[in-house]
Amino acid sequence: MSHLSNAAEAMAAVARGITDDQLANKTPCAEYDVRGLVNHLLFWGPSLAGGGRKESVPQPAAAESDVDLAAGDWRGRLLALLDDTPHPLPAPVLGDMIVGELTVHGWDLAAATGQRLDLPADLLAHLHDTVSAGVEQGRQMGMYGPEVAVPADAPTLDRILGLTGRDPAWA
Repeated sequence: MSHLSNAAEAMAAVARGITDDQLANKTPCAEYDVRGLVNHLLFWGPSLAGGGRKESVPQPAAAESDVDLAAGDWRGRLLALLDDTPHPLPAPVLGDMIVGELTVHGWDLAAATGQRLDLPADLLAHLHDTVSAGVEQGRQMGMYGPEVAVPADAPTLDRILGLTGRDPAWA
């Protein structure tokens, strides 16, 4: 199974565990509560999936803040999107970006809803290398916050979270 498939499967497991009464929960991603983060994933997901298929994807018609995609059957739409995202496998750079997005936001949702994000060690090792290599560019683009200090011997996911500006101990 590819890293992208593993990340999508882990995010799907978290999405299945989110209850509607948890949509207002705060997340470690300070910009979003659970509803907002689900909306973010549903808003940008089609563009990422289309880009992965090397298809031209039109710009969204509205701003992310102007739509509420986390209404109705949001879970079904998110699961369908996650299933669509890994097929076919995208170019490596875009694929790594999607793996990072699914992993970090998957952890955000898991932490906000009392769940655990389970990912294979090889995916985390690869993602750590990828994030480490592009962390400064990611910060300049506003994708990552200031680094959170994490011990060098911390679990790989915790080190990835620290690099992206998240506190692995967030509660």
